Amino acid sequence: MEVKHMNQRQVADRWSVSEATLERWRSEGIGPRFMKIQGRVLYRLQDIEAYEEQCLRESTSTPVTDRS
Repeated sequence: MEVKHMNQRQVADRWSVSEATLERWRSEGIGPRFMKIQGRVLYRLQDIEAYEEQCLRESTSTPVTDRS
């Protein structure tokens, strides 16, 4: 299985947020999992997609539940 990675710019573009927002999320311990390799921040695509799934909501107070 090939692991795909995204850099900070790619994730920021995907979600239409600033890179500074992602930096703040990392320092506050929120947002998707990430890795730091020789000073470079990378996100695994599988972690980005998992975080997006966690963010799905039916309403402001109700997460989406698996209906399978």
